Amino acid sequence: MMIRTRPLALMLAASLFPLAACTTTDGGAPVARASAAVPAPAKARNVILFIGDGMGISTITAARIYDGQKRGESGEENRLSFEKFGNLALVKTYNTNAQVPDSAGTATAIHSGSKTRIGVIGIGPDAEKGVCADALAHPLPLLGEEVKQRGAALGIVTTTRLTHATPASVYARSADRDWEADNQIPADQEGQGCKDIAQQLAEADFDLALGGGTSVMFGRDNGGRRGAAAADLPGDWAKRTGGTVVRTRADLAAAPKDRPVLGIFAPSHLTYMADRKPDSSEPTLTEMTAAAIARLKAHPGGYYLMVEGGRIDHAHHDGRAGYALEEAVEMARAVQYAVDNTDPAETLIMVTADHSHVFTMAGYPKRGNDILGLVVPPKGNGEDGGDGSSPLLAADGKPYTTLGYANGPGAVGQLNGRPEPQTGLAARQQALVPLASETHGGEDVALFATGPGAEQVRGVIEQNVIYQIIRKALGWDD
Repeated sequence: MMIRTRPLALMLAASLFPLAACTTTDGGAPVARASAAVPAPAKARNVILFIGDGMGISTITAARIYDGQKRGESGEENRLSFEKFGNLALVKTYNTNAQVPDSAGTATAIHSGSKTRIGVIGIGPDAEKGVCADALAHPLPLLGEEVKQRGAALGIVTTTRLTHATPASVYARSADRDWEADNQIPADQEGQGCKDIAQQLAEADFDLALGGGTSVMFGRDNGGRRGAAAADLPGDWAKRTGGTVVRTRADLAAAPKDRPVLGIFAPSHLTYMADRKPDSSEPTLTEMTAAAIARLKAHPGGYYLMVEGGRIDHAHHDGRAGYALEEAVEMARAVQYAVDNTDPAETLIMVTADHSHVFTMAGYPKRGNDILGLVVPPKGNGEDGGDGSSPLLAADGKPYTTLGYANGPGAVGQLNGRPEPQTGLAARQQALVPLASETHGGEDVALFATGPGAEQVRGVIEQNVIYQIIRKALGWDD
């Protein structure tokens, strides 16, 4: 006699269906009821976003090795502070009209939620660059404005001018990233209602802004270059807000903690770490990050803090890898300070880059080879066998460095052949295509995250999704 059995799939489904999900009616027939709700992800009280300007993946790899070698290690096994974060994504950086982007368009994507054109800040892709009327007609939302509207504190820290593209994307809208001072707006665009970026900073609502840029904030009577000789935008800001303007690291330490602070520590960008003297009056990126966290953490509404290691980018443009790596290591140090001095249960910390550079690491150097030096292959390797100590020679009979650029000011001349390469911290690495300034790269960059909301950081994402991740982590999209 055949015994009929229930299909295996139904048996498995029945066995997996939780008893707690069933109840009975008065007649005893079982009916399904809702399972217990899955707890919602924890919300972040604070968000800190670190942007290593130009810190592509090749820069991270080289900086990791450089950091380890500074401590006497081989370097390859080292990990930078943010490389220990448990959540990682790749970020696509293109602008709406550019395959390889600039910092204005990329930073706007991060702080507005919309990709846009190359060279513009806080305005949509339908606006033509350099046209004031278009900028006024196509404004984008700014994360910095919403932070304050929602009752949270806002902090901006950078090693560049505070009016430079990345920090400006937090608070400003501009038809051209170069309109940093009033006299940089073209004559045919004046008087149409567009304000220069420095003026927008002076009128912005923030709790802390630290960086450089006195030249675009003052007139010539105060050592600046604004059109009005007596212009004093920091003074105007202080009168309006009751805040404190500081010019040195000592001033920053002494400034009242219960009032907004505007720190402007250099005429233009802050000094490269590699060029700083021990008695420098400029705070480091880590010191500015520490000051920001100390001031913002007491705010009852939480805070958003953007920290930019901006001079990584500048060093790459100049073809000086050693300077770029020193800046990247300093940014990693600032990240570690943030990790050590915030509550991981309430602070989302993310680290990314706005774009990459055409920066390469190649040549089969041996393990532990000086990252800023010539390529020395492992013993027994290479076309000549390799003795483990002699540099490998290129087809022109000359050695070459591990680090290099696809283009830039270090380009080798073809008329008299390639010169001997420079090595060391201050060296300018050799490049292929001769350009006055090395260009950005177009490949994806990394996004590292830890803390509430970090689980959203995964896969390959568009750059403007970072804005959505921040808002969701703060609970604004619920």
